[in-house]
Parts: sequence; structure tokens; C-alpha cells
Amino acid sequence: MLKQLAKCIREYKKPTILTLIFIVGEAVIEIFIPFITANLVNDIKNGVEIGEVVGTGIFLAVLALLSLSFGAAAGFTCSRASAGFAKNVRKDVFSKIQTYTFKNIDKFSSTSLVTRLTTDVQNVQMSYMMIIRTAVRSPIMLVFAIVMAYIMGGKLAGTFVVVVPLLGVGLFLVSKKAMPAFRSVFRKYDKLNESIEENVRAMRVVKGFSREDYEKKNFTAAADNIRKDFTRAERIVALNMPLMQFCIYFNMAFVLIVGSNMIISGRGSDVDVGQISAMLTYGMQILISLMMLSMIFVIITMSAESAKRICEVLSEEPAMHDPEKPVGQVKDGSVDFSGVNFKYSENAEKYALADIDLHIRSGMTVGIIGGTGSSKSTLVQLIPRLYDVTSGTVKVGGEDVRSYNIETLRNSVAMVLQKNLLFAGTIAENLRWGDPNASQEELERVCRIAQADEFISLFPDGYETRIEQGGSNVSGGQKQRLCIARAMLKKPKILILDDSTSAVDTKTDALIRQGFRDYIPETTKIIIAQRISSVQDADLIVVMDNGRISAQGTHGQLLETSSIYREVYEQQTNGGEGDE
Repeated sequence: MLKQLAKCIREYKKPTILTLIFIVGEAVIEIFIPFITANLVNDIKNGVEIGEVVGTGIFLAVLALLSLSFGAAAGFTCSRASAGFAKNVRKDVFSKIQTYTFKNIDKFSSTSLVTRLTTDVQNVQMSYMMIIRTAVRSPIMLVFAIVMAYIMGGKLAGTFVVVVPLLGVGLFLVSKKAMPAFRSVFRKYDKLNESIEENVRAMRVVKGFSREDYEKKNFTAAADNIRKDFTRAERIVALNMPLMQFCIYFNMAFVLIVGSNMIISGRGSDVDVGQISAMLTYGMQILISLMMLSMIFVIITMSAESAKRICEVLSEEPAMHDPEKPVGQVKDGSVDFSGVNFKYSENAEKYALADIDLHIRSGMTVGIIGGTGSSKSTLVQLIPRLYDVTSGTVKVGGEDVRSYNIETLRNSVAMVLQKNLLFAGTIAENLRWGDPNASQEELERVCRIAQADEFISLFPDGYETRIEQGGSNVSGGQKQRLCIARAMLKKPKILILDDSTSAVDTKTDALIRQGFRDYIPETTKIIIAQRISSVQDADLIVVMDNGRISAQGTHGQLLETSSIYREVYEQQTNGGEGDE
């Protein structure tokens, strides 16, 4: 895990190393200041000349400024190194997610991935900052302070035989006790983010059903669970402070009482005033170093869970890979399903698709209808290899989809989903996802075919109108038409419309289909629809039922041979939708 995360340091090795050098310099100087101060106190007591006092005072001031400079420089380089490290971790995690298939995404869930990219990376960044700064400084200060305390204090340093083990063991037990509570928090962050994401995405539904209070209760419950865990952990960690204070005051009392007695009884022969001053300072440094080490232990243990979650994402292998010698070009838009069976999980008892045999010639228009849960969307997702078949083969352009370079295959297939998303940016920027180099004339042409140009022209800024995140400032029908135009700009070999005209009226639907025939006649068009009118003029209509192909043929043939198709047709025509 450490080796994997260490790869994210990359170009920030230099500020990391400089931080370590500055920290060592700062610690060494701080260790020697009490030593010099103690000698100065003893010299003053013995009647040293004022010139020597001033000289030593100037030297101490220079050391203090130098230590301050080292500390400030370490703070600058540390912040640059830790922020850069976190940037690289986010970049690597995000880049890894881009290689995932739907199967990988399903394994983690989108909300969990968001938590890992935000909260978990922030925790790891904090830990990295503590490691390269405090985790280096505190052990150096601890070791050197103990050595100097024994040099300066002699027998007085015996106090650390009691104080250091007491504080060390106490802090370790406190930290260890708090860890289970801290670990459980991160799993609950996923649920909190899930509640937020679900609420924001479904805001119209929430308000439509006046369920704001219900959603508030759900969110409050998730937030309260996190609060309870943090409160329990913080109560335990809060014991650090009274333990620390006890040890500090015990050390001060011991040094002052025993040290004063030694000065009086020995008349300064064993211990002098300067040594007592140094012992108090070194004692404080030792105890603070132990305290900082305990904090580091808590933070690193907390972030260890986050680091583990991040490394799970980085270590996850994509469920799909390019073959050793991938096919680099899709010949045409023909599609062939031969003996295809598919299930989403190896442990699933039931196949989502079973015994699929379907052959589509390049340039055909194919309609797919079926009830909810009949696996219509699952069928078309196998074409661009969003999932791999469990058994059988899917061929595009005469080649097994698994033999293609994945990017090449997907660039030849355009999918428009019922709930397709638009991204924050202008309409033109969203359209150019289909073709980054498309001219304004091309944008306007595909929008006319997709029946989107009319409403775009009504916007004050036209094609430069800004789309809010998720397309929340346009209607469902407008969003679908923009997504269709975006797909057409791709000039694909295969165009798949997964119920993507459900939010437009039948007249607009017919105009869009006519535009397909005129603009992309050689493209294979696969249209999933609930309305018979959307597919009845197709070259081939496929009827899906419970993950199987129930029937296939033209509109006229299916009216005669398929009871499912005939029933749907009669329901819709009798319901007044009409026949086109």
C-alpha cells in the first residue's frame, strides 16, 4: 500500500526532501538553545562580563531566527509537497476510474468512489503532511532532548524514567482505543454521500411529492451516525490532554523540588540554576514530542483506512482489456448475436439474457420493444462492449467485439439513453462531445435533424447558452434532442437510441427518424421504444420478453405472428396514440 501511494509523489520529491532537511535543521537548533541558555544563566550567576552576556544573547537570537526560518521554509515546502501529492493521488484515482467498466463501477458504487476521491484523499494528504514534518521532527526532538537532559541534569533526568513510559503507554492505549470508532466513520461517509447525491438528483421528485421532511430525516440519521462515532472517538482522544498535563506538572514539580534541594544541599556542586532551567525546557520538549507522536499515530491510523480504500481503487483491474493484437477499424455497422447468454454477476442465479440469436445488416433500422425488465437495454449494451457476454459471441462489422481496440469500437457506436446527461458548459460545448472539431454549420445541421435548432434559437445566447450541471435548466425533451444531435455528430457506424425519444411528441419523433434516413442512411440504427409508432417503419422489429427474443420481423409480420406485439399495438392505437 505504501509503495503504491509513494508512486504519487513523483515531481514533488524535491519539496519533500527539502522539508525533511529543514525540519532536521530546526530540531537540532531548538535542542541546543536550552543548553546555551543554561550555560549563560550559570555564567551570569558566576559574575561574567556584560560583553559576553550580550554576545551570547545575540548568538541565541541568531539561532532563534535561524530556527524560525527553517520552520517557515519547512512549512512552505511541506504544504507544496502534501498538496501536490494529494493532487497526484486524485489524478491517478480518477484516471483509473476512467478505465473501469460498468462491472467495476457496480462493485464500488458511484458514491463510494466520490468519497474516496474527496474525504479519503484529504485524510491521506493530512497524514502525508504529518509524516514528512511532525513525524520526523518529534522523534528527533525526543531522542536529542532526552540525551541533552541526561547531559545537563544528571540525576534529575531520572524523572523521565517514570514520566516517559507513563505518557507513552497512556497515549498508545488512548489512541488504540479510539481507532475502531475512527475506522467505522469512513464506511458511513459513503452512506451520507449517497443520501446527498440521491436527494440532489431526485430534487424534482422530492418536491413533487413534498417529501422534504422525509429526506431531511434520512440525511439527519446518516449525519448523526457519523457524529456519534466521531464523538465517541474524540472523547477517548480527549484523555490525551489531562494525561499530558499531569506528566508536565509532575516533571516540573519533581525538577523544581528535587533540583532546589540538590542546589541547597550541594551548594551548586552537583546541579546549578542553569541545569534546572534546561531540565524544565527539555522536559517540556520531551513531553510535547510524545504528545505529537500520539497525535501522529491517531492521524496515520485514521488515514490508513482511507489509504486502503484508495489503493483498492488503484489496484482494481478493469474487467475488460484490449487483446494483444486488436482490430483497429470497424468495417461496417453489421451486428450479429450468436448464442448469447449474459448475467451481470457470476453468482447470479438467472441470466439477464438467454439464447439470443439476432443478425442485423449494416444500414438497417431495427426497433426493439418489450416490457419493463425484458432486458432491452442490456442487449444493446453488449454492442459497444459495456459488458462482456457470459457465453456466445457478439460481432460488429464481422469481428467479435472482444477482438477490437475498445476505444475504436466505442468510437464507432453512439448511444443515446433515455436519461442521458448533459455537462456543465455551453450547448455548443456539449454538442462537440460528438466531434471536438465540428464547425458551427455542422452543429446547426445536426440540431435541425434532431429538432433541437428551433428551441435553441429561442435562447438569447443561442448555441452559447450555458447548460447547468446535469442539464437541469432544460426540459427532458430538449435534453434528449440535444443528446441525439451530439450522437449524430459522431457519425457512427451504429446509432443506438435507448428509449431516447420518450419525452418528445410523436410528430417530433417521426421528424427525427426521417432525419436519420436522410442524414445517416448507411448507419445502422437500433431504436428501443415503448411506442409502436416509433419502430413500426423499421426494417426489423425485435420483441423482447423476459430476457429472450420472443419474436422478430416487420410490423406487418409481427401483427400476425406475435401476440405480445399485437396486444401492445392494439392497446396503444385504441388508447388514441394513433397509427402513423
